[in-house]
Amino acid sequence: MLRSGRFRSLFAFAMLFTLLAPDAVRSTVSWWGYGVIVGVLAALSVALLVVERDRWAVRGLPIPLVAFLLLTAASIAWSHYPAMSLLGAATTWATVIGAIALAVVIPWDDLVRHLGYALRAILGISLVFELAVAIFVQRPVLPLWYPSDIPAADIPTLDYWTQSLLFHEGRVQGIVGNSNLLALIALLGLIIFGVQLADKRVRLLAGWASMASAVLTIFLTRSATIAAAIAAVAIIVLAVWLIRRAATPVAVSEAYLLSAGAGIGGVGLVILLHAPILDALDKTSTLTGRIHIWEEVIGLAEQRPFFGWGWISHWAPWVDPLGTLVEVDGVYQLQAHNAWLDVWLQLGILGLVVFGALILVTLVRAWWMATDRRKLRVGSDEPFVALTVFPLLVLAALLVQSLSESRILVEGGLLLLTLIAVKTKRHELG
Repeated sequence: MLRSGRFRSLFAFAMLFTLLAPDAVRSTVSWWGYGVIVGVLAALSVALLVVERDRWAVRGLPIPLVAFLLLTAASIAWSHYPAMSLLGAATTWATVIGAIALAVVIPWDDLVRHLGYALRAILGISLVFELAVAIFVQRPVLPLWYPSDIPAADIPTLDYWTQSLLFHEGRVQGIVGNSNLLALIALLGLIIFGVQLADKRVRLLAGWASMASAVLTIFLTRSATIAAAIAAVAIIVLAVWLIRRAATPVAVSEAYLLSAGAGIGGVGLVILLHAPILDALDKTSTLTGRIHIWEEVIGLAEQRPFFGWGWISHWAPWVDPLGTLVEVDGVYQLQAHNAWLDVWLQLGILGLVVFGALILVTLVRAWWMATDRRKLRVGSDEPFVALTVFPLLVLAALLVQSLSESRILVEGGLLLLTLIAVKTKRHELG
């Protein structure tokens, strides 16, 4: 069964959907049900790696990735909350193992196909979900398992599955329960659907319908971070196109200079026009309270600057001092809203060095994969140029989001980062 192509396809879809839309699963079957599903997926991942043990080895994994995993486990020794660090390290290891299993058993082109299926499902169901709630329910909706005897006044805003704001000019949350995460899903959809259209891996009607759903979702979420990520992705696409078209060393140098100029100009334009941009996206000058969150996180991190407070992944609301560290609009925040600050807080400067090395090495490999002007092939005589750019664009989207969210450290973000890190290290396109 483990060697069956059908089983591996179902495994890939289940893994991608579950970790890219974790709150959809949790809101439906509860945290306990989600834990069972994740446990099953982790067990299957280990089984697949055992079956394919001749195709991979620990020494073949990116060294910074292995170092990061070891550091999360080692931090239990000095953690302020050792039991939660043990749980946090276990969930991080399970996510990475799942990603390694996908990287080993699923070729690049099949991975893009399965990712496309998962993203279409999440976006499509999210739009239908928000529309149904807005028409038939007309009020905020709680997860299906939520206790019914709790007064509405005592329910935190973050506990709601959706605020039912589709017809009230608010930001929709979809089945993932979070506007920013839904916006990232939509951006990933734009990248994947665009790659499939460029490589003729999807029918035109299905491809453009998927693109339309992604664009509509981005509009409905109005995420400032994703707006910046879209600009970054567009500049990278331009840069890769110019570099791959360059026929001489001089032309390559000119392409790099033009790309760098576009990037610097884009950043300068954002700085110059930041006020009207934030106003158009209905954001405050404090970035929806993030500056206050960052100040509190920095203050706590400075108390243990070198090795951190211990790895925890998601902040648990009952864990001191993280659970009650920052309160914004009556809601306690359970992440630093910046992956780099979160790593510093949990693993110290040592963690920043290791995580930074993982990002840098992966980024360089993804860049060379995208800009290699040789005809890279995937199981046929046709060059799949768009497919070679896919890892770089996804990584760029994750990195931009990492400046305002910590999602790259958990669940779908960590899954995609690990997939790209492992796949680009293995030099595989097939």
